[in-house]
Amino acid sequence: MHKSILAALFTLWSAGSLAAPGHQAGGTQQPDEVKVDRVIQVQAGEMMFGPEALAVAPGETVKFEIHNSGVLEHEFVIGDRAAQEEHRRMMQEMGGHGGHGGHGSHGGHDMAEGEHGGHMPAVTIAPGETATLVWTAPEGVSQLEYACNIPGHYEAGMMGNIDFQG
Repeated sequence: MHKSILAALFTLWSAGSLAAPGHQAGGTQQPDEVKVDRVIQVQAGEMMFGPEALAVAPGETVKFEIHNSGVLEHEFVIGDRAAQEEHRRMMQEMGGHGGHGGHGSHGGHDMAEGEHGGHMPAVTIAPGETATLVWTAPEGVSQLEYACNIPGHYEAGMMGNIDFQG
């Protein structure tokens, strides 16, 4: 039954039913809907992100420009450690990125963060492409992770910390 619920959730995500509201703290926004405080360039390569760590201020709106310089598809997901672990488990249960209609089906949509509420902003980046994610850093958080949770990628080191300053 658990897998049936997950399959139903992924169907909703791919249909856009769980898309993020426009100006929710800790969520994603369309770049033209919000004032961006800072642009951060992120490099996604084979089993690495550059930079390996970031610092943001609570409430700061960041536009991430993630370029995939590798030959494999990657994702860029923001969430706490527990939420990242849950997303990795779902990815493995769904057969990686091809098991639910293509991993890109959740690109730009928010994924439930579980017990902490809120959302996990995410984009999928095809090889040689650049994806954009606009995100407002939540209040009351000291650290989050950004990660690629395609099976094997996180375990190979494709993650980094977002530390909150101020």
